Amino acid sequence: MDLLNALVAFANFVFIPAVAYGAQLALGALGVTLIYGILRFSNFAHGDTMAFGTTLTILITVAMQGAGIGFGPLPTALLALPFAIVLTGIVLVGTDRAVYRFYRKQRAAPVILTMVSLGVMFIMNGVVRFIIGVDDVTFADGERFVIGARDFRDATGLAEGLAIRTTQVITLVVAAIAVALLFWFLNRTRTGKSMRAFSDNEDLALLSGINPERVVQVTWLIVAALATTAGVLYGLDKSFKAFTYFQLLLPIFASAVVGGLGNPLGAIAGGFVIAFSEVGVTYAWKKVATYVLPESLAPDGLAQLLSTDYKFAVSFAILILVLLFMPTGLFKGKSV
Repeated sequence: MDLLNALVAFANFVFIPAVAYGAQLALGALGVTLIYGILRFSNFAHGDTMAFGTTLTILITVAMQGAGIGFGPLPTALLALPFAIVLTGIVLVGTDRAVYRFYRKQRAAPVILTMVSLGVMFIMNGVVRFIIGVDDVTFADGERFVIGARDFRDATGLAEGLAIRTTQVITLVVAAIAVALLFWFLNRTRTGKSMRAFSDNEDLALLSGINPERVVQVTWLIVAALATTAGVLYGLDKSFKAFTYFQLLLPIFASAVVGGLGNPLGAIAGGFVIAFSEVGVTYAWKKVATYVLPESLAPDGLAQLLSTDYKFAVSFAILILVLLFMPTGLFKGKSV
């Protein structure tokens, strides 16, 4: 019985939150790795792109709720998400034409484009804060739990309860659909194959008649979809705060680098590696250890390696180690 309680506590506080968080990081890292693999620069504005897309989703959600439009037990934000993706895509394509295209035509070094993305980041961050403010915004409605802790305890007779939030299930389902659509697009469509060819060898792709501006445009549209979806899923699962998405840039980049920059599969794997590392290192293991270990060996303290305030330090440490000892990542992506 104690072992079952330990497993339930582990699932409730480590496994399920880490899986949901990993899916959110994976979607964010996919956007970063697509930009790096196809446009060949590190986009530091990606976190604030997520914040911008989520802001649009919140505004559309509020408008829908005001008009009496809902989605039953599911969050209304899921209805608003496609509209926000389209608007974010228009903004990103417009930003590329107004800013990035000039430097691309000048054959500017990747570091120049990276610095330009820093400017875009600050502008988008300011716009988001101006529109929606700096406070926490909770925009999840509908059913809160799929399984409640009390109901689980009553049904099983265990001391520990298992709570699975609706937003966690939605995160996994939506992330799985998004990843499946992305891989289908990249592997099965003509445009997707053109993007892969452009990523592998730009000069050869141009000689083959591939239109580079079309590739760039489609890339930004896909990035808009991934960033907005990741931002909305994270905001539904936790809450929305503009500065939080700026902080998320570190674990997202760490996920992309750990998996291998430019490799979509690596971005997904890296997202879960970072998520489980952050959650595992910052979780207080006392409860699980008390169930598993004899009473004489049970820890007196929290058995917590780091406070949750330092969870991003875990991402930073992993990022540094990977850059030092495995710069191409787990899936042999492009070296940084």
